[in-house]
Amino acid sequence: MMKDIYIIGASGFGREVAWLLEELSEWNIKGFIDDNETIQGEKINGITVIGTVDFLLGRKEETNVVIAIGNPSVRSMIYEKLKFNNNILFPNIIAKNVRIDKTIKMGIGNIICSHSILTVNIELGNFNHVNLDCTVGHDVIMNDFITVYPSVNISGNVEIGNYCEIGTGTQIIQGKSIADNVIIGAGAGVVKNIKESGTYVGCPVRRMKV
Repeated sequence: MMKDIYIIGASGFGREVAWLLEELSEWNIKGFIDDNETIQGEKINGITVIGTVDFLLGRKEETNVVIAIGNPSVRSMIYEKLKFNNNILFPNIIAKNVRIDKTIKMGIGNIICSHSILTVNIELGNFNHVNLDCTVGHDVIMNDFITVYPSVNISGNVEIGNYCEIGTGTQIIQGKSIADNVIIGAGAGVVKNIKESGTYVGCPVRRMKV
């Protein structure tokens, strides 16, 4: 039996998540949820924008929700708003063709997109996005509200802090750690520990001056 689900976010990644859900046999998309008042009632790729986040606050029955917002801080703010309604559930959404081992531990609200590979003994926290065509090696720890953009390679024994964004095509070598609130630019090479928040670019990676 298919389960109903609402997608928060009707922009680019929300549409990609809708495509992912349509390929899975277990989900029936009820509609997009978006705080943009100008698109209320519109159909986007055949799916109606049926309300703002406030629409979900009063739900009195069990309601599945996926937060398809790329920005980690916005994703966190939405969760903080909704978490007091115990009827709202945040399932993990994993594309059909993802390779993922049974030893992986995972929290809630994670999205793992097509053609990604997660190997063994990995720990995923809550509300992480692993985008298209990424690899995550053994014993990696990803904390909460992390966005990993397409074609990122994370080697074994890496730890990534909360609220990080890992840019498209980034390479992280084994055993490195990344602090909370770090943005890594596209194509970067992380070859040393990143110990303080900020924006980092280049190969090898370096912190941008404010």
